[in-house]
Amino acid sequence: MTQEKNFLLKSSTGKPVAADIFYKEKKPQPLVIYAHGFNGFKDWGNFDLIAEQFAEAGFCFVKFNFSHNGTSPEAPEDFVDLEAFGNNNYTKELADLQTVIDWALRDENPHHAAIDKNHLYLIGHSRGGGIVLLKAAEEKRVKAVAAWASVAECKTPWGNWPQEKIQRWKETGVEYYTNSRTKQEMPLYYQLYEDYQRNKERLAILKAVATLNIPLLICHGTKDEAVPVEKAHKLKDAAKNAELLLIESDHVFGRKHPWPHNDLPQAMQEALHETIRFFSRLP
Repeated sequence: MTQEKNFLLKSSTGKPVAADIFYKEKKPQPLVIYAHGFNGFKDWGNFDLIAEQFAEAGFCFVKFNFSHNGTSPEAPEDFVDLEAFGNNNYTKELADLQTVIDWALRDENPHHAAIDKNHLYLIGHSRGGGIVLLKAAEEKRVKAVAAWASVAECKTPWGNWPQEKIQRWKETGVEYYTNSRTKQEMPLYYQLYEDYQRNKERLAILKAVATLNIPLLICHGTKDEAVPVEKAHKLKDAAKNAELLLIESDHVFGRKHPWPHNDLPQAMQEALHETIRFFSRLP
């Protein structure tokens, strides 16, 4: 199996995008690009295990770190750049995903022989699910999309904040989000909210989903406390052509970071199996 990890792509956002690629054979095969969620990164929970299963199933698989997710090329699994984290927003993530798509489908890509340009599929988890749904509505080269535990609106993480906290955020310019795993106080600059306000129409996930004319798979845990399962039903109701898979599990389908095992928890394996099946039967 061919694997190349942590190569850097030049993005339009001022910071590089670190990416990985996996494939078994150097012949044209469907391309799957994965987008991680808020407080996440491409290697969270030993994601290589998932990438390898896609490659074994006959896909070329690419995953990447958003340029402003707080990691760095030297430390792709650690939040060492909190200034970048604080300056992240939805439109930057959409731009980063476009960077990865454009790179992957160029003839200059050194792995181009392993990619079938006519079969581009996207997967996103949590906030990354919202990003891939929005991008699928913009990017006509996308032929199918899978949303894992996806948000249904671009309001992470302030969606449930009281108005007083939003006002304080505006006045101070920064609020802090505690990373439950690392215990770091992660800055969120008010520009995140301003970016949403400026781009409300572009960032309307349910409206974007309603325009999709491509197959959509929605996977969600029934015990998800971070993004309640009702969000999955809203996405399904908005879509023209969607399958909904509900799994008795949490927001991360039973995983954690670090994940020291060589196999996946049952819930994650079920979501993965169904996603591979979903993509494999597309024409």
